[in-house]
Amino acid sequence: LGEKVQAIYLWWHKPVIDRELLQSLPNLKVIANSGVGMDHLDLKLVASFGVRMANAPRAVSSSTADAGMALLLASARRLVEGHHIAVSPGTKLFRPDFLGVGITGATLGIVGMGSVGYKIALRARAFHMNILYHNRTRRKEREEEAVGATYCEKIDGLLQQADFVVVVVSLTPQTRGLIGRRELGLMKPTATLVNISRGAVVDQEALVAALQSGAIRAAALDVTSPEPLPRDHALLKLKNVIITPHLGIKTDTATYMITEEAVENILAALRGLPMPSEVLPS
Repeated sequence: LGEKVQAIYLWWHKPVIDRELLQSLPNLKVIANSGVGMDHLDLKLVASFGVRMANAPRAVSSSTADAGMALLLASARRLVEGHHIAVSPGTKLFRPDFLGVGITGATLGIVGMGSVGYKIALRARAFHMNILYHNRTRRKEREEEAVGATYCEKIDGLLQQADFVVVVVSLTPQTRGLIGRRELGLMKPTATLVNISRGAVVDQEALVAALQSGAIRAAALDVTSPEPLPRDHALLKLKNVIITPHLGIKTDTATYMITEEAVENILAALRGLPMPSEVLPS
């Protein structure tokens, strides 16, 4: 059976791709991933077997951007807390001092201005937000103008100015722990951190300390490390945190589009053609 396999479609990191599996599939030509992040794959190992790889950035960018904005809005307006108050059997009245923070006109800092980050900027513009971004490479001037975004060459300036910081980077050795104690210390005490990238991009111990001490106002996380967190983890006990179970790409539309993009990449590889979403080991 192993000799017949020419392509693998990875769904939610399954099957696990290791040396043993690769050695058992001598005719494997391509691995297509159901998402953007490739941190669960040893890209150099896969490439050493002559196997090409692809992800699905076009399929997931809109749904992930939607999830990022949903978390930002829910945290700012304290929607989860408000829901629990509204349905609690012990609630006798709604306190007039239960306040969220404003979004319209606030400053948004986007860390990672790829396809997802750019779509977040498009959505934020509808709220008349002041948009800052930090990225490895600067966007073209016309792209910046289209969303009213200002480039920050250094992440520090973005963190110091933003009311909301949305992290949208891939997990690499360079981005692991990108947001740590020092970076959280640069943020405003009224600021909110939103992470829709990978849990390991944020130092979670430093985040707990920042939330407990009031160094930042709140956090909204669609990703953690590990997933799910241990049930006794400190993040699960804080009222100023929203955590969702990695919902970024989980819509009916995105799931269908992911499969379409994977099939497109697989067919291209099997035909010896350029893959629309090829990922190189470098």
